[in-house]
Amino acid sequence: MARNRLPKAGTVEIAPSILSADFANLASEIGQVTSAGVKIVHLDVMDGHFVPNITLGPPVVAWIRKCTDAVLDTHLMISEPRRYAPRFIEAGSDHITFHIETVDRPEEFVAELRKAGVTVGVTLNPETPVETVEKVAPLCDMVLVMTVHPGFGGQKFIDHAARKCIQIREMVGPAVRIEVDGGIDATTTPIVVGYGADTLVAGNAVFGQKNRVLSLEAIRKSIP
Repeated sequence: MARNRLPKAGTVEIAPSILSADFANLASEIGQVTSAGVKIVHLDVMDGHFVPNITLGPPVVAWIRKCTDAVLDTHLMISEPRRYAPRFIEAGSDHITFHIETVDRPEEFVAELRKAGVTVGVTLNPETPVETVEKVAPLCDMVLVMTVHPGFGGQKFIDHAARKCIQIREMVGPAVRIEVDGGIDATTTPIVVGYGADTLVAGNAVFGQKNRVLSLEAIRKSIP
């Protein structure tokens, strides 16, 4: 299966999270944002174990794959990413992000994912020290900084967590994307972009609004 690739680092991209979308009209929801120029769609995968919620699995990803050519940015908030990642890749995920706490040998896992043909990201929770990804982050295509505690949408933005982007950018250089997820809207966008982020996961700020196109435009206009 041919994979879609993440846009080159440096361009600021919005990655709407379907966690806040209307699942009864998911094809239409995704179509609205991609027609407005969105290149990355963020998929929040939760197992009810690593985080206290359960969301979507490989069958839903396979269905989404049929209705869009956007990059499927699949965030595995699960306890066993090594076990389940192949199923999401087979379903059509283009990019797999895992949490550093869930893998014993992350460098090996990155190599396995690359061999499977996808791009790779590693995630830090708000309480996770940047030093835990020091070795693996430069090997990745993207580092995801959680600016809320994972598991639920609509939480308040945590600024001290977002500030990790400054240190991570120094660690990985300009060629690796830095993604932020949690409380991202037109108010917080200039803050995180100023810290070094270039990939903005927005859920309620896009799909929680009546007009998806105008909500995306508001975020874009706030980018410094």
